[in-house]
Amino acid sequence: MNNIELHVFQYENKMRERQGGEISLKNLYRFRIFWKIFVHWKTVTVHHPKKSLGQNFLQDANVAQKIVRSFNPQHDDCVVEIGPGKGALTSMLLERVPHITVIELDNELAPQLQTQFGERITVIHRDVLEIPISSLAQQGKKVRLIGNIPYNITSPLLFHVIDSRDAVLDFVVMMQTEVAQRLTARPRTKEYGILSVFLQYYCTPKILFAVSRHSFFPIPSVSSTVVHLDFTTPFKQQAVDDRVFRKIVRATFGMRRKTLRNGLKYLGVPTSEFERLSVNLDQRPEELSVADFVTLADELMPCADSIIQPTAEESHE
Repeated sequence: MNNIELHVFQYENKMRERQGGEISLKNLYRFRIFWKIFVHWKTVTVHHPKKSLGQNFLQDANVAQKIVRSFNPQHDDCVVEIGPGKGALTSMLLERVPHITVIELDNELAPQLQTQFGERITVIHRDVLEIPISSLAQQGKKVRLIGNIPYNITSPLLFHVIDSRDAVLDFVVMMQTEVAQRLTARPRTKEYGILSVFLQYYCTPKILFAVSRHSFFPIPSVSSTVVHLDFTTPFKQQAVDDRVFRKIVRATFGMRRKTLRNGLKYLGVPTSEFERLSVNLDQRPEELSVADFVTLADELMPCADSIIQPTAEESHE
């Protein structure tokens, strides 16, 4: 029995004594949720949030409960929590599954989490961007990701997860509202970009709910949104060569204010190929739907070797 469970057990006994031995199920459930987070925050060593790590700790039990309920982990799921911080989500996840893996970069929090939750968690004390997500899969099970991540790594992390998409079932993640809006943005809007195309192509992004800034400590300067990324339902029309698709999307959005024609020239596509393409190359990339990009990639398969070659900038990275 860890420290949190001991506090809960002792307090429940006191409640029973006061109420003549009976506690309503509703009050008991509500008490367990709020008390566990409260005790957890009180029992961990005092930790001052590090601005360099983008730390804003979730401290609203209602929000934590809503996130875990949306995630709906099952007993046998391979659950990986990214950026557990002080364990607000961790404690509630362990109410539903026997064991989880957590990835925590902070030198102080990583050992505290291990002490707090013991053998029920595996703590990986590393930068998540340096860990192949596929390496976390267990016994042939795909990984289920969840996390309240530092907002300064949101985009890099999403691209990192995409690279391991074959090993990922889904991802429930709290992020900056501005980024969340980009994931589900439609063509011809200012939010629509590389992240929009990639996420809508490789999975199905869905905005779940907004979270008040006051649910965190310290209070962040931006609003937050919880999003679900379902990697079991990618875009129905898949490109013949994924590498060609990705290079075209990146190159054209890298020249966002110019037409598709300029982006394709940059990739070394001969201008003689342009006339046979069904996509209007006088458009800008933000005017194309995901399906349009797939069509463009497939029609340019004869130029695949040229397109997937590293550009001059990539060669010097």
